[in-house]
Amino acid sequence: MGTRPIGVFDSGVGGLTVLRALRAALPNEDFIYLGDTARLPYGTKSAATVTRYSLQCAAALVLRDIRCLVIACNTASASALPALRLSHPSLPVIGVIEPGAQAAVAMSPGGHIAVIATEGTIAGGAYQEAILRHKPDARVTARACSLFVAMAEEGWNDGPIAEAVAHRYLDPIFAESGAPDTLVLGCTHFPALMAAIGSVVPSAVRIVDSAATTAAAVVQALRKEAPAGTAAASAPSGRVTWLATDGAARFARVGTRFFGETVPVDAVQIIDL
Repeated sequence: MGTRPIGVFDSGVGGLTVLRALRAALPNEDFIYLGDTARLPYGTKSAATVTRYSLQCAAALVLRDIRCLVIACNTASASALPALRLSHPSLPVIGVIEPGAQAAVAMSPGGHIAVIATEGTIAGGAYQEAILRHKPDARVTARACSLFVAMAEEGWNDGPIAEAVAHRYLDPIFAESGAPDTLVLGCTHFPALMAAIGSVVPSAVRIVDSAATTAAAVVQALRKEAPAGTAAASAPSGRVTWLATDGAARFARVGTRFFGETVPVDAVQIIDL
C-alpha cells in the first residue's frame, strides 16, 4: 500500500502550495498532481460545473491507483467534496476548507476570525459556514482579495507593490479596534504572498495557512489507513508525477514559483479530461 501515490488536483497551479506542504510533511511519499489548466479558473464557474470538473479530475487520478485524494482548491472543496466522497467511498478525500477552519477556531483566542479568499469562495460562504460549525459564536469577517491571485502568479510576492495592495485589502479589516485576532488564507495562491501579508497585519494576528493545515489532515488520514508499523512492499520514492490539461510551458514556469522547486517542462504530461 505504501507505494501507491497520493493524488492532488487543482484548477491550476495554486494547489502547488498544498503539494509543497504535503512534500514537506511526507517527503518519501509519491504524488500525482493534476492541474486542470484548460478550464481554469474554477472560481467563476457554477457549483454544478465545478463539481463535474472535479469528478473528472478525480476519475483521472483514481485510474492511476491513488490511495488518497487531496482537493487542493478552495472552490472545488466548497462545491464538490460531498460528490467526490460519494463517488469514491473507499478513498480518503480531503479538501482545504475544513482543516483551515478547524485550525482557525483552535488558534483564535477571541473567536474573531478574518477570511481572505477569491470572490467566488467568499460569496459561497464555505469558510464562514465551516468556522461557525466548529464555533457557533465565532465572528467571521470575510473579504475577497482577487488581485492577490494574479500577483502570486506574476511572482510579485513581496516588495512595495505587494505591500501596497495588501494594505489596501487588509487595513480596513485590521486598522480598527476590535479587529480579528486570526487570519485565514482561504486561497491556495495566498501562501505565496505570506511575506507581504505578514508585513501589514498586526504582529499579534495568527495567520492560518490552509496548505499547511491540509497537509496535517492528510498525514492524519494516512495514519488511520495504515497504522504505525504497517510494512509496505517497498518504500515510496518521493517522486512527483505532473499532469495538466493545457499549457505545459506556463504550468512549469508559474508552477515552479508556487512549488519552490523546478517543475521540468518536459515532465509535464498533457491529458484530456
